[in-house]
Amino acid sequence: MTATDFLGPASHAADAWQLLERSRKLTEPELRRAVDRLAEPVRSVVAYHFGWSDEAGLPADGDWGKGVRSALVLASAQALGARPEQAVAPAAAVELIHNFSVVHDDLMDGDVLRRGRRTVWSVFGDAQAVLSGDALLVIALDVIAERSPELCLDAVRELCGALLELVAGQSADLSFETRTDVSLDECLRMAAGKTAALLAGSCALGALAADADDRQVRCLREFGHRIGIAFQLVDDLLGIWGDTSATGKPVGADLRRHKKSLPVAAALSTGTAPANRLAALYRRTDPLSDNEIREAAYLIEEAGGRRWAQEEADRQRSAAIDCLTTADLTADGFRALTSLADLITGRQM
Repeated sequence: MTATDFLGPASHAADAWQLLERSRKLTEPELRRAVDRLAEPVRSVVAYHFGWSDEAGLPADGDWGKGVRSALVLASAQALGARPEQAVAPAAAVELIHNFSVVHDDLMDGDVLRRGRRTVWSVFGDAQAVLSGDALLVIALDVIAERSPELCLDAVRELCGALLELVAGQSADLSFETRTDVSLDECLRMAAGKTAALLAGSCALGALAADADDRQVRCLREFGHRIGIAFQLVDDLLGIWGDTSATGKPVGADLRRHKKSLPVAAALSTGTAPANRLAALYRRTDPLSDNEIREAAYLIEEAGGRRWAQEEADRQRSAAIDCLTTADLTADGFRALTSLADLITGRQM
């Protein structure tokens, strides 16, 4: 497969959905090879998480996600002239790491739905969820070491840096649930770690696979960082005003647990009457009821949190595109990455 085969001709390069589908087809065989190396019962638990089997271990045709991170790796590499096979291993590695974080995140948050199915911990228990997440992290690094030895040192450094930021962001997110003094800047730093770090690392890995220079790696990393912030903003908006049938996750769950998502933090920072009423709800120690969740969503919007999040997502997306203009990408590569940015920020959803 050539770069044009992956990205598509110029007239179709903006179709992010086709790009995601091509990325999934390239990445999934590598994911399956990695998972097949795991011992039972972890292998079956991970296969269930990816949608490849049901709760009883029978083959299934489930959804393992859109594959946004692997698509960013592949598109970044192709946009700098690399062949697809040069970037498949790091593309699989970032998907494995993402799913490690998802399995653990669902457990920590107590979420029972993911991609329209029951989460790993809710089916197999807490211990198997922890072990399965750990296994995904280990095989991610092993895929890089085995399949891309020439890239191993730089790639592992990039991934470890992203992982340290991810853990810091997740830790902050958990601590915010019991704090009443969380600022908007703190929430933005949390999102930069929890979500943006791995997207930034994905784009940088693609550039590394293409043997790009330091300036190009920095440009792609910053692009991924900006898109990651926008992605978290959109995800937070969907978590409050989305549709469970479309997102595959329970809407309102973050509000029920008093999570300081970005729209919430923005609303609370205004000091308005709706913000004060929202703060009173969030000072409650017990989970919010369904009626209180609806009230909280109304107050967030009244205080301007929804508008701020939408506008900030647009600003981050524009800043991300600016990063691409200085990276000396191919024309098709620029259009493909722009199209992925639009998809991630909700413009093609």
